[in-house]
Amino acid sequence: MRGDTFVRSLDDGRKIWLEGTQITNLPEHPAFKGTLDSIRQLFNMLDDSSVQQIVGYQAGQSDRYSHSSFLVPYTAEQLAQRSRSFARWSQETHGMMSRLSDYARSIVTGWYAAREELGTLDPHFANKIMRYYEEARDQDRFLTTAIIDPQIDRSKNLDDARIADRFLHVVRENSEGIVVSGAKMIATGAPYTHDFIISSFLKFDASNRNHAHVLIVPANSPGLHIVCRETFASTNERNHPLSSKYDEMDAVLFFDEVLVPWERVLLHGDAQKVLTLRGNRTANALAFHQNIVRYVAKLEFVTGVAFAVAESIGAQGFLHVQEKLGELLTQVEVIKALVIASEAQAKPDASGVLVPELSYIDTARNIGTKFYPRALEILQQVGGGGFVQAPSGVEDFYGPLSELMHKYFEGASVSAEKKVQLFKLAWDLIGSPLGARHELYERFYAGDPVRGYANQYTAFEKERLTDPIWDLLKRTSKEGKTLV
Repeated sequence: MRGDTFVRSLDDGRKIWLEGTQITNLPEHPAFKGTLDSIRQLFNMLDDSSVQQIVGYQAGQSDRYSHSSFLVPYTAEQLAQRSRSFARWSQETHGMMSRLSDYARSIVTGWYAAREELGTLDPHFANKIMRYYEEARDQDRFLTTAIIDPQIDRSKNLDDARIADRFLHVVRENSEGIVVSGAKMIATGAPYTHDFIISSFLKFDASNRNHAHVLIVPANSPGLHIVCRETFASTNERNHPLSSKYDEMDAVLFFDEVLVPWERVLLHGDAQKVLTLRGNRTANALAFHQNIVRYVAKLEFVTGVAFAVAESIGAQGFLHVQEKLGELLTQVEVIKALVIASEAQAKPDASGVLVPELSYIDTARNIGTKFYPRALEILQQVGGGGFVQAPSGVEDFYGPLSELMHKYFEGASVSAEKKVQLFKLAWDLIGSPLGARHELYERFYAGDPVRGYANQYTAFEKERLTDPIWDLLKRTSKEGKTLV
């Protein structure tokens, strides 16, 4: 099956570091085994005749299914197919795995779709992205991004040599490609990706040409070190049902004179061209569309857990609890509506690609930074002290205190054991290291939320709203009425 092929492909000499030790058997390591098993099952769906048409499509004349994140949408049905594939993978993982490659793959697909337009940036761009897109699609390559520069001193810029040396930069060029050194963060899914999409993040000046680049870097490149954060994975699935399956590892990448072949160097040496590529509407809309489809599944999951907790303790009849549960439903419906609106108002770009409407996507991404923390807060309020009264493990029900355990942990509508399992699941969302990581992630994965709102304002055609105001005042003035 395709999932097994994916896992085997990770044994390629990549350098993964965890707790000061280089990982040598990634699939069996307890920090990664549960996550890789989850991804394996997702990849296997492309070979399963009962679901492969939901998550995949047949590219060209081949009978083989590729993931629909590689599908270039020219029709409403093709855009809907992309949406269905994102939704299905997200539902399978309850929205808890946000970087399953379909986001980064969508960036590549968008660049490929807009290759003629983007080819004006570099005469080799169109051919490079076409070849890579086809390779990634046909080989089921797992992709992730790393675009943020390391947090060293945010008050300094590239004029400071200490900063310039540590931000990823070109050391030299040769006939094979460019050699780069420096660091990048935060690469979610880094240990099990095939390739990293690397790009400059800051608005560099023209003088900073060595720091301006867009690269596709293989994970097993010599000199590349993948330095993982502390693992939040658990080997106890019964007591940690989410942490045991869905710990997407985050990592910082160290580039120690890494050679990037010319065919993987999409752009370099021109800050403005890099910014133009990064701002490409087609690629961003296709990728960010995946973000908000996935987000629906996550909010639905938290809402379902909150409903179940309320029912398990007989609290669902209280008005203040119903208000909170209704607020969760409102969150879900708002994001759903924005997904639908982005697809319904999709418009063709210059190449005829049907691009989801970004204004609705931006709105969903912005309010999402507040929705998820609020959803967790509501879940905490519904369960209250029940979350810290849960016993150390479900195993306690089979020990010497079994009879008393079943008596005192019984729920209003479920058995004691089921209730404890439910509260363990909820705790994985609100109190575990994995849960804390997810709250942080949803606050910041789309970038600085303050800047996100500000960007939405500055990009908006403000005259559409202000012109009627001035017209009203103008008409009022002509009628001889006093203006306040």
